Amino acid sequence: MAADPIAVLLMAYGGPNNLDDVEPYLLDVRGGRPTSPHLVDEIRARYARIGGRSPILELTGAQAAGVAAALGPAYRVYTGMRHWHPYIAETIEEVVAAGHRRVIGVVMAPHYSGMSVGAYEKKLLAAADGRLETAVVPSWWRQPAFLDAVAGRVTQALRRFPNAADVEVIFTAHSLPERILANGDPYPDELKASAADVATRLRLGRWRFAYQSAGATSEPWLGPDAGEVIAQLAKQGRRAVLLVPIGFVCDHVEILYDIDVEYQELAGRLGIQLERIASLNDDPGLVTAVADAVRSAVREKGWR
Repeated sequence: MAADPIAVLLMAYGGPNNLDDVEPYLLDVRGGRPTSPHLVDEIRARYARIGGRSPILELTGAQAAGVAAALGPAYRVYTGMRHWHPYIAETIEEVVAAGHRRVIGVVMAPHYSGMSVGAYEKKLLAAADGRLETAVVPSWWRQPAFLDAVAGRVTQALRRFPNAADVEVIFTAHSLPERILANGDPYPDELKASAADVATRLRLGRWRFAYQSAGATSEPWLGPDAGEVIAQLAKQGRRAVLLVPIGFVCDHVEILYDIDVEYQELAGRLGIQLERIASLNDDPGLVTAVADAVRSAVREKGWR
């Protein structure tokens, strides 16, 4: 390995490794506030439907292995979770113990929001505590390899329909509270721009953007909601819908349950064919996009 390799920390949300982990996981997500037994049971039931655990740690590890191979010996790639083990702080201790002086963080979410990517950055800086020179890739959706990879997934998925021209394409991402708009958060604009770029690559005649997986709180969340859009399309007589969760880069509960269970059940009731693109996971296009984003950030910092 080259002298003084730069540490790269891929950061993801985290998820329970088994059903017993669900309650303490939710406690962490909620900042130590207890979760009602009813909600714990509901979330536990969701994980039971998708295999009894979250696959996000293994999938992020596979992404890290791909990024490490793409970057080569001048870098060493680690993984850290925001809300479960290995926590970002735990991994930073490993980075420090390995003798690294510099670390660049990449959140495995392509689009920036202060509420999402910004929260990861705060955890990274707090864990580094001045012991490491740090940098964070704010967003990486503009990487051509990412947009091309999503476009390729759309092309593959459209083949599942009898007539691709009849398909309504809905790009989706995780909803966030509307209050982010008061601070000029770029999240909605970045999402819609990435969807438009993919649509342009594919020359899609019709496409929409919607949000999914809003939190169970009383405050307003970004919309429109994808489920409501699907229902509206059904009322208009549309019978073929393709979901493109462009805001997500691997399989986890928002994909495997929210789309594959809840939206599929909705589609069944409405009498429409609903498909989604296969998640990128450790697709070579995603790996290339992240590696290219890291190299660009390193050049901007003057580390190479």
